[in-house]
Order: sequence, then structure tokens, then C-alpha cells
Amino acid sequence: MDLETSVCGLKEPVLFWLWSNAAGSANAARVAGLHGLDDIAFTSKDGRSLRGYRLRSRQQPPHGYLLVLQGNAILADQLIGEFTDYANAGYDTYIYDYRGYGRSQGKRRLKAMVSDVQQIVTDLNAKPYARRLVYAFSFGGILLLDGYTAATRIDRVVIDSSPSRLSNYGCPARYDPVTHLPQDCRNFLFITGERDTVVTPSMTQEMLSLAEQRGARVIHDDNFAHPFMDPANHARRMRLIEGFLFQKE
Repeated sequence: MDLETSVCGLKEPVLFWLWSNAAGSANAARVAGLHGLDDIAFTSKDGRSLRGYRLRSRQQPPHGYLLVLQGNAILADQLIGEFTDYANAGYDTYIYDYRGYGRSQGKRRLKAMVSDVQQIVTDLNAKPYARRLVYAFSFGGILLLDGYTAATRIDRVVIDSSPSRLSNYGCPARYDPVTHLPQDCRNFLFITGERDTVVTPSMTQEMLSLAEQRGARVIHDDNFAHPFMDPANHARRMRLIEGFLFQKE
């Protein structure tokens, strides 16, 4: 099966082209001098090389991993430096450019990206990490949930400002994140912001309501805008996320 076919109609490649242009080009200068950084690559099942970074834990062996799944207009080298607290706390932190973005190969297609995230999580879970953490925001939350199955083993998940549905935009209903919520969401935190104009509260409400019914913690903050576009509240948001991810059962 060809992963790089459009599932959302003719507008899918156009929109991804626009978003990838908004993300810009990779720039190694952004990560120059970042202590403990490894330039890494993951090969997808259809042979595409996905490039990214690992920020190594300051403690060996590490306690676990953190996988960061970003929005669709941002690159790995723009974000990895934000997660040094996790390296200091004993976690290897991973982030990849999505296929067709930055330094990663392939065509920018939803079906392929969902598959890529599934494969990356499976690969990380096969490594000897005791704790498995994921922070997924905006488009990253869509990819994680669309690929989430009963076999997905993650200890703590934060979904930050991700919409409930894509079918409103011409995608098949099977790609609606709300339909992929696990029955037990007690290891999930969902965040939304009243001032978010990219993914508005109305776009998240259906999924947050269902997730809360299934045991998730939900934070709706009157002052939050979209992640990484909200400098006034960024530090507070990141502290909330760290507090949840570092919390033990």
C-alpha cells in the first residue's frame, strides 16, 4: 500500500506545502552548542529517512524517553532546545522533522505521517526505557491519536491544542482524533486555551469532554494561546506539562 497517497482530497498536498513553507528550512545554527545533542535518523517502512535530534539524558542510564510531536509549521531544530529540563531530569528527548519537512525525505501526506509516528513509538518502546512520555501539540496530537492502538504503551501523554475532528475539512472520518481516544485516558493530560485562534476551544471541546469522561485530566486556561505562539504564558505552560509528565503513578 502506498503511504504517500492523499486521503483528504486535492487540497491535502497544497496545504502541507503551505505549512512546510511556513516552517522554513532546517538551520543547524539553531542547535549549535547544545550540550548532549545527537543528530539522528529513522527509516520508515517505505524507506524514507526521517531526520531529527536526540537530546541525551544527563543521567545514565536514563529514566526514560520523551517524544515531542510538534505542530505542522515548525521544525525539530526550532524546538529541541526547549526540552533541556527533561535531559537534566534523566530523559532522552527525541524530535523528528515530519516527512517532507526540514531534513526529512518523502511526500507530505497525512496517512504516511500517522504511520511514521506509529513506527517511531514502536521503535522507542523496544528500547530499554523504563518510562515512556509523549508531548504532542497541535498537528502532533492528531498524528499520535490517529495512530493510537491498544498496543501503544506510553506512560504519560500530553495532548496540547489538538482538534477533535479532521472530517470537517474533507478528510475521512477515520482520521478524526476523537474516534481514536483509548477507553482509559487516565494517563492523558489535555490542554486548550481560550485565546487560541489557531485551534479554537470549540474545535477541541468534543474530544476534551470525552477524554475527561474517560479519566483524562483537562486544563482549559483562559489566558493560553497556541503553544509556542504564546510568550506571555509559555513558561507556565511548560511547567504544567513537566509536572504532569514527571508525575509517577
